Amino acid sequence: MPIPIIMPKFGFTLESCDIVQWLKQDGDPVRSGDPICEVTTDKVNMEVEAPEAGTLINLLYPAGATVPVTEVIAYLLRPGEARPTDLPGAASSAAPSKPPALSPPPVLTAAPSAVSASPVAQRMAEAANLDLSQIQGTGPNNRITRRDVEQALVAPASEVPGKVRATPAARHAAEQMGVDLASVSGSGPRGRIQAADVQQAAAQAPAPPASAPVVTPIMSDQPQIIRIEGMRKTIATRLQKSFQTAPHIFFDAQIDMSGIETLRAKLKARNEKLSVTTVLVKACAGVLLRHPYVNATTDGESISLWPTANIGVAVALEAGLVVPVVHHAERLSMQTIQAQVDDLAGRARGNALKVNDMLDGTFTISNLGMFGVDRFTAIINPPQVGILAVGRTMQQFVPDANGQPILKSFMTITLSADHRVVDGAQAAQFMQDLRHVLEEPALLAW
Repeated sequence: MPIPIIMPKFGFTLESCDIVQWLKQDGDPVRSGDPICEVTTDKVNMEVEAPEAGTLINLLYPAGATVPVTEVIAYLLRPGEARPTDLPGAASSAAPSKPPALSPPPVLTAAPSAVSASPVAQRMAEAANLDLSQIQGTGPNNRITRRDVEQALVAPASEVPGKVRATPAARHAAEQMGVDLASVSGSGPRGRIQAADVQQAAAQAPAPPASAPVVTPIMSDQPQIIRIEGMRKTIATRLQKSFQTAPHIFFDAQIDMSGIETLRAKLKARNEKLSVTTVLVKACAGVLLRHPYVNATTDGESISLWPTANIGVAVALEAGLVVPVVHHAERLSMQTIQAQVDDLAGRARGNALKVNDMLDGTFTISNLGMFGVDRFTAIINPPQVGILAVGRTMQQFVPDANGQPILKSFMTITLSADHRVVDGAQAAQFMQDLRHVLEEPALLAW
């Protein structure tokens, strides 16, 4: 009996995945662990692997399709096993052994410039953004069938005229930067173009001559329509559910940054980097372990109190927001945390994060101070129950012990907490302890 291959559930809250591309075709032999298709999960791309050796058959979904987790996407024949004809999709994947008994349907005469294709083939091509005029039909009178579109979808890029293999992030980056994907060399699997390849190509592109004429865009009173899909759809769905389900309460605190600025200045003089985000990760990690109900997750029915602080750091991308996680932050030095934060942010911008980089977060930090934001409130990242919003550091005059004005630097932080789990007094005590640590940086070494 063929082995069903299902769409894995890569994350706790994941409900569906989009198939980016098939890496193997119907009838291809595979070994155990071979990647058979690439899918996009909650903001990262992953590969689905063959569970054992055999022959891949019956690809049930085309590239671009959204598939619920645990749904069957294909089947695997064991060595020596015959292809059955009663599997879902078998009729479209396997060639019939004899002509069908029924007479073929009448062929509709299309206009000379039109492409003859079955309705199913047309829908599949539209969903995958394929040009039907570039596909050779094998049906009656060269009509394009579903099988023809499936073959085009799984064929290497070199076999599909005009089709360039690239990740969604790379296509988006190319559109934003004005880079022609056909001129970019891909560094991904089978030469697939990554977002980093596009950025490198844009950096190496020669600057336009100074005398080049300025082209004024044509003004229009019509809006540009952008579909809410992919990463943006994931963000919209999760945050809407979070704000509707979790009763948010907010707590502000002003932090005297004098101690942290002195520490950072000393390290900078030694050519060592220490960001405010890194200090916050270290400080929050220690304080969270003293306030377990803030370092928690919930599914609405139960509360999980975590024995370690896994701090998510929000990273802004062109296509949306991702939150890679610094695991076991309370066990790490600030130097190690700084290296991990830089690494995670770099791989996030290069679309190179792995699912494990995003899992098991217990608390999130969102720092917008570098964008000049004074203060803001953030929506909790489910299933977590707390998120810290960080504004910019600003100077202001305050009275000293003698009532004389002195200039100091302050930063505003805002805690958003899920009131189903965190009481007001618990949140206030957390903020009090966090302020004490941040204003006395020597305590970070304890």
